[in-house]
Amino acid sequence: MSQSNNKIKNALFEHLQHEVYCRLGVSPLHGIGVFALRAIPKGVNPLKSWLKNKEIKFSHEEIKQLPKSVQKQIKLFCYYDKKAVEIPVMGMNTMDMAIFLNHSKKPNIKMKKDGTFISIRAIKMGEEVTMDYDHSFGETHIF
Repeated sequence: MSQSNNKIKNALFEHLQHEVYCRLGVSPLHGIGVFALRAIPKGVNPLKSWLKNKEIKFSHEEIKQLPKSVQKQIKLFCYYDKKAVEIPVMGMNTMDMAIFLNHSKKPNIKMKKDGTFISIRAIKMGEEVTMDYDHSFGETHIF
C-alpha cells in the first residue's frame, strides 16, 4: 500500500472509530429516521462527514419544469421556503443522512448557523436523533 493510501486508510479508521454515530432506520415518528448506533455524548456532531454539503438555490418555477416524481423527491428531502428550493450539489442520488432527521419539540441535537449539528444532551444507543425544525429553520412547521 502506498504511503498516500496508508494515510487515507488511517484517517478513515479514525473517522470510523471516533466520528460515526448514526444509522438509518424505520421511525415511529415519521417514515425513515436517524438513530444512534452507539451512545452519543453531549457536544458532539453525530453526523460529521468527509463530504462538504453545499446547496444551490433553484426557483419554484425551475423546479416545476422537472418530472413530477423528481419534484416529489425534492419536496420530501430538500429545504424550501416561499422564495427558493435548495438542492445539494452532490445531486439526488447521494444523500446526506441529515435529511432523514425527524422533527421533535424535544430534540436531542440542533443545527448550528454553519449547517453542522451538535448534540444538546447525551443520546442513548438506539435512540432516534431528532431536531426542532422550527428552531433550526426559523419558521413554524405543521405536520
